[in-house]
Amino acid sequence: MSTYQNSSTASQPYSDPTPLPANVPKVNELGVTSAPLKSAAFFLGAYCKEYNEDFMLCKQENRDPGHCLKEGRRVTRCATELITKMRENCLEQFDAHWNCLELNNQEYYPCRKPERTLNKCMFEKLGLTKAIPGSPKGQKAIHEVEKPVFTTVQR
Repeated sequence: MSTYQNSSTASQPYSDPTPLPANVPKVNELGVTSAPLKSAAFFLGAYCKEYNEDFMLCKQENRDPGHCLKEGRRVTRCATELITKMRENCLEQFDAHWNCLELNNQEYYPCRKPERTLNKCMFEKLGLTKAIPGSPKGQKAIHEVEKPVFTTVQR
């Protein structure tokens, strides 16, 4: 039978009962919730593309979760690097966009204005653009449409 123990009053610090092997590089977690990740998602896809492709190829080779730990750590390290750069260069725009997502049930539509300012900042300061995979060629991307038909309030 297990009982709840308050971590602040524990007699010993927590230690992981199943630590990773020594040959797997250590990496800190990103430390962000779903809203900042969704806000940065398209930039993460472009910035960490090579690492993510290696990880996905590794996952296709072998279904064992331990097989691709190194590749997964590279993806996490790359994502941490980009989130840090976003905070250093576009903190105000990044915070405005992910806070909007947080308050609007993770929906992009009501957050297009802060998204545009974030996209502009990311392009100007980091050279990254938002590109949606599978978008039709020759048409304006959905996040660039000024007066969309579908919004939070239907006309």
